[in-house]
Amino acid sequence: MNVEKQYLDLYAAHEDALCRHAPEVMNRLRPQALAHFRQAGFPSVKDDRYRYTDVAQAFAPDYGLNLNRLPIPVTADDVFRCDVPRLATALYFAVNDSLLDTPRPGSFPPGVYAGGMNGFVRQHPDLAARYYGRAAATDRDAVTALNTLLAQDGFVLYLPAGVRLERPVQLINLFRSDVDLMACRRILVILEAGAQAALLVCDHSIDPAVRFLGTQVVEIFAGENAVFDCYDLEESSLTTTRFSSICVEQAAASNVLINGITLNNGLTRNSYYIRLGGERAETTLCGLAIQDGHQHVDTYTHITHAAPRCTGSELFKNVLNGHATGVFNGRILVEKGAEQTQAYQTNRNLIADSETRMYSRPQLEIYADDVKCSHGMTTGRIDEQALFYMQTRGLSDADARLMLRVAFTSEVLERVRLEALKDRLLRLVEKRFRGELARCNECRAGH
Repeated sequence: MNVEKQYLDLYAAHEDALCRHAPEVMNRLRPQALAHFRQAGFPSVKDDRYRYTDVAQAFAPDYGLNLNRLPIPVTADDVFRCDVPRLATALYFAVNDSLLDTPRPGSFPPGVYAGGMNGFVRQHPDLAARYYGRAAATDRDAVTALNTLLAQDGFVLYLPAGVRLERPVQLINLFRSDVDLMACRRILVILEAGAQAALLVCDHSIDPAVRFLGTQVVEIFAGENAVFDCYDLEESSLTTTRFSSICVEQAAASNVLINGITLNNGLTRNSYYIRLGGERAETTLCGLAIQDGHQHVDTYTHITHAAPRCTGSELFKNVLNGHATGVFNGRILVEKGAEQTQAYQTNRNLIADSETRMYSRPQLEIYADDVKCSHGMTTGRIDEQALFYMQTRGLSDADARLMLRVAFTSEVLERVRLEALKDRLLRLVEKRFRGELARCNECRAGH
C-alpha cells in the first residue's frame, strides 16, 4: 500500500483546500470515495481487468497537483487553434483540470447549460445532486475512487427535454506544466427525453518533456429517445499517462455512439461501462489505436443489457508496430429478462513486428434465452497477397502498406456521424501512418 499511502496522506493534509475550491455536490462523495480507495487500493496485475497494466507503477511517481487552483499562465488562442473544415463547434478549453474563463459557446437554445461544475450547481442544484457520481461507482474501480476523491471541477453539458443542438460541443483538454503534474478531470453529460447533442473531447500535451498523469471520469445520462455522440480523441505525448473511464446510462429508445481514437500517447487505459436500462435502447461503442515504439493502450469494456429489445454493437481495432502493447478485454452481460437482445462484439488487430504484443479477451455472459449475440477476435499481419497485387499495379511497398493500413482503420472511422470530423480523422490517420506529427495542421498545441 506504499503507492496508495502517498495519496491518502495527500488527502489528509490538504482536505480543506480540496473542499474549499470545489462545490458541495463533489465534496459530499469524498468520504465514500476515500473509504473505497483505502479498502481496495490500486488493482494489481492479478485482477483480470488489469492483467497487462501495472496501475500502481503508473501512479507511483511524485506528481504535483494544483489543489489551490492557482491560475495557469496559458491563453488558449496562443497554444491551440482548431479549424476543422465545416465543423463549427461551441469551443471550451481546460488546462490540466481547470476550465478557462473564456469559453466561446456561441448561441444555445434556452435551458441548455455548457460550462463548469460550479456554475451548473448554482443553476441546477437538484440535477447536479441527482446525477453527479451516480454512474461512476467508486466501489467499482480504485482509479475512479481516487478521481472522485481529488477532483475539484468538471465540465457539464445539460440539455432539457426535446432540445437539439445543431453545433457539436468541443472540449479541448490541454496538459501544461513545468513540473510533473497530475490532473483529475470530470465530465457530466445529461440529456433529457428527446434531446440530441454531440461532444468532441480532444486531449493534448503541450510540454512533451514533462510527465503528465491524467484521470478522467465521464458520466453520460441519455433520457428516453435521446441521441448522443461522444468522440474522444487523444493526441498526447510519450510522457503522458492517461486513465479514462466513460460510464453511460441509457433510458428507453435512446441512441448513444461512443468513438475513442488514440493517435499518439504514452500509456493509456480506456474503460467503458454502459448500461442499457430501457427497452429498445441502442449503443454503438468503437475505438481505434495506432501504436509504435513502447506505447501502451489498454481497453476494457463492459456493456450490460438490462432491458428487452436493446441493441449493442462494439468494434475496436489496433494497429501496432515496434515494441507496442495493446490490450482488449471486452465483456457483454445480458441480464435475465433482457429478451430479444442483439449484441455484437468484434476486436481486430494488425501487427507488424515480432516484438509487438496484443492481448485480447472478448467475453459473453448471457442469462436470457431469446437473444442474438456474437463475439470474435482476429490478430494478424498485412495480407501479403494484397500487398503483392498493389505493387504489381505500380505502388511502392511503403505506399501499398500505407493504403492497406488506412483501409484497415476505415471501418471505425466510418462510424463517425459528423462528416467534417470523419474527413479530418481520415487525414490524421494517414499522417500518423506516414510518421508525421499526429496533429491537425491548424492546431498549434505543443509547437
